[in-house]
Amino acid sequence: MTMLLWVAAGGALGAAARYLVASQMLRHFGPNFPWGTLSVNIAGSFVMGVLISALAHRFHVEPETRAFLTTGILGGFTTFSAFSLDVAVLVEKKAMLGAGLYVAGSVGLSILALFLGLWGMRAVLQ
Repeated sequence: MTMLLWVAAGGALGAAARYLVASQMLRHFGPNFPWGTLSVNIAGSFVMGVLISALAHRFHVEPETRAFLTTGILGGFTTFSAFSLDVAVLVEKKAMLGAGLYVAGSVGLSILALFLGLWGMRAVLQ
């Protein structure tokens, strides 16, 4: 239960940070392109790389701290950072086929699922 609370607390901070970044990007660049989402995905992935490397090679932290930072804050900020880490782990294991399938499946199937949800709800609501 303690781990869940740490993740939830980090998630709240990450989601608030995502909102702040996205709203500032919208204010500065307008609504014609999802600059906010793009920027949090890139920033979150970069920070995940830095953090995972630091935790693996330099700093030894409790599992709760690791979960607070990675699953919590970065997961709340952008789950794309977790996706990027999963791909990197597969590539470093030289599981290129698995990495490619994971990327294609995650992106393609997630977009397909979103459209299915949109179409399904539109059909129900009409």
